[in-house]
Amino acid sequence: MTRAAVAFRDRGLVAGAAIATLMVVVAVSAPLLTAISGQDPTTFHDGLLDSARGGVPVGAFGGVSGEHWLGVEPGTGRDLFARIVYGARVSLGVAVGATVLQVLIGLLAGLAAGLGGRWADAALGRLIDLVLAVPSLVLAISLLAIVPADWPRPVLLAVVIAVLGWGGTARITRGETLSLRTRDYVAAARVSGAGWFRVARREILPGLTAPVLTYAALILPTNMIVEAGLSFLGVGVRPPTPSWGQMLSTATTWFRADPMYVVVPGGLLFLTLLAFVLVANGLRRVLDPRQSEFLR
Repeated sequence: MTRAAVAFRDRGLVAGAAIATLMVVVAVSAPLLTAISGQDPTTFHDGLLDSARGGVPVGAFGGVSGEHWLGVEPGTGRDLFARIVYGARVSLGVAVGATVLQVLIGLLAGLAAGLGGRWADAALGRLIDLVLAVPSLVLAISLLAIVPADWPRPVLLAVVIAVLGWGGTARITRGETLSLRTRDYVAAARVSGAGWFRVARREILPGLTAPVLTYAALILPTNMIVEAGLSFLGVGVRPPTPSWGQMLSTATTWFRADPMYVVVPGGLLFLTLLAFVLVANGLRRVLDPRQSEFLR
């Protein structure tokens, strides 16, 4: 049975991939979806707020209506649906961008350590250990707090998360490279006169696909949590740009008055994280020959 057939038989992988794909489509289609709803994420609707109650939306479930599908934001009256779909672009975009950068940096460092000499392996190994030992959250907060406010925050977030988080990918890549370089086909390529660059590209990288792809699928939801946490702490994405973490940070002051403002972004964040975790676990089962036997 092919790996594709095994993948389609994995219910967790299929369900996670379906939800993750839906979230990505929603994020990419944010301008179209808000145009259909007739709203945008920045317009204030003061008339939909109850000033006597401190700005709580008028109506049930946070002001849900035919015009405002998920209600409005307390205190500002901005359309919650528009901010959710645009927030998905930021949250997913930062996570995907950080994951791609982490994988690229980790692959290069891990390959250099695994294929280099003893001194290169020792030097890069200590660097990888240092990256893994650094308290990344504290350092990220410090770096983001001193950066000028006019810098593009989503791009900056992706770069900071990647620079502080590539150690895990590098360690996995190094370990797999050290194992793969002892295989007979790698030795045959070296005997035929192939250089280390060609060996890495033609012989080593195909063997790294499964473990690195699986690990990337696992760190993507982790990066979403990091982005949400940094935005929640006020050093991530800043208003008026929406993100799910930033919305949750604001929602903490409105939980009793307007639970919908917490439930919607919090529930979507949880569902998206769960979807990517299911995808990662499914990929591990499908790409690992020892585990894929149980699915046949």
